[in-house]
Amino acid sequence: MAKKAENLSFEESLGELERIVAELEQGEVTLDDALKQFERGINLVRNSQAKLEQAQQKVAILLKQDETAPLSAYDVEGE
Repeated sequence: MAKKAENLSFEESLGELERIVAELEQGEVTLDDALKQFERGINLVRNSQAKLEQAQQKVAILLKQDETAPLSAYDVEGE
Protein backbone atom coordinates (compact mmCIF):
# COMPACT_ATOMS: atom_id res chain seq x y z
CA MET A 1 0.00 0.00 0.00
CA ALA A 2 1.29 3.46 -0.86
CA LYS A 3 2.35 5.81 1.88
CA LYS A 4 0.20 8.83 2.59
CA ALA A 5 1.41 11.85 0.64
CA GLU A 6 2.16 13.80 3.82
CA ASN A 7 4.48 10.99 5.03
CA LEU A 8 6.68 11.09 1.93
CA SER A 9 9.80 13.20 1.60
CA PHE A 10 9.80 15.94 -1.00
CA GLU A 11 12.05 13.82 -3.22
CA GLU A 12 9.85 10.72 -2.86
CA SER A 13 6.81 12.80 -3.81
CA LEU A 14 8.54 14.10 -6.94
CA GLY A 15 9.54 10.57 -7.93
CA GLU A 16 6.01 9.30 -7.53
CA LEU A 17 4.63 12.27 -9.47
CA GLU A 18 7.03 11.51 -12.33
CA ARG A 19 5.88 7.88 -12.35
CA ILE A 20 2.20 8.91 -12.38
CA VAL A 21 2.74 11.36 -15.24
CA ALA A 22 4.61 8.73 -17.27
CA GLU A 23 1.81 6.18 -16.78
CA LEU A 24 -0.88 8.70 -17.69
CA GLU A 25 1.04 9.85 -20.77
CA GLN A 26 1.18 6.27 -22.06
CA GLY A 27 -2.61 6.26 -22.07
CA GLU A 28 -2.90 2.60 -21.19
CA VAL A 29 -4.73 3.02 -17.86
CA THR A 30 -8.46 2.75 -17.40
CA LEU A 31 -10.48 5.87 -16.72
CA ASP A 32 -11.03 4.84 -13.10
CA ASP A 33 -7.32 4.22 -12.56
CA ALA A 34 -6.45 7.50 -14.29
CA LEU A 35 -8.79 9.37 -11.95
CA LYS A 36 -7.26 7.66 -8.91
CA GLN A 37 -3.77 8.51 -10.11
CA PHE A 38 -4.79 12.09 -10.82
CA GLU A 39 -6.23 12.42 -7.31
CA ARG A 40 -3.02 10.94 -5.84
CA GLY A 41 -0.99 13.38 -7.92
CA ILE A 42 -2.99 16.35 -6.66
CA ASN A 43 -2.40 15.24 -3.06
CA LEU A 44 1.31 14.83 -3.74
CA VAL A 45 1.54 18.29 -5.32
CA ARG A 46 -0.29 19.95 -2.42
CA ASN A 47 1.89 18.30 0.19
CA SER A 48 5.07 19.03 -1.76
CA GLN A 49 4.05 22.67 -2.09
CA ALA A 50 3.45 22.87 1.67
CA LYS A 51 6.91 21.38 2.32
CA LEU A 52 8.48 23.92 -0.03
CA GLU A 53 6.68 26.78 1.69
CA GLN A 54 7.85 25.51 5.07
CA ALA A 55 11.45 25.31 3.83
CA GLN A 56 11.20 28.83 2.38
CA GLN A 57 9.97 30.18 5.69
CA LYS A 58 12.86 28.55 7.54
CA VAL A 59 15.37 29.99 5.08
CA ALA A 60 13.79 33.44 5.39
CA ILE A 61 14.04 33.26 9.18
CA LEU A 62 17.66 32.17 8.98
CA LEU A 63 18.53 35.01 6.62
CA LYS A 64 16.99 37.74 8.78
CA GLN A 65 19.39 40.26 10.23
CA ASP A 66 18.00 39.67 13.70
CA GLU A 67 20.19 36.85 14.96
CA THR A 68 18.00 36.43 18.04
CA ALA A 69 14.91 35.52 16.01
CA PRO A 70 13.92 31.99 17.03
CA LEU A 71 12.95 29.35 14.52
CA SER A 72 9.34 28.32 14.87
CA ALA A 73 7.33 25.53 13.34
CA TYR A 74 5.34 26.54 10.28
CA ASP A 75 1.68 25.63 10.67
CA VAL A 76 0.74 24.21 7.27
CA GLU A 77 -2.71 23.21 8.57
CA GLY A 78 -3.57 26.80 9.51
CA GLU A 79 -3.77 28.01 5.92
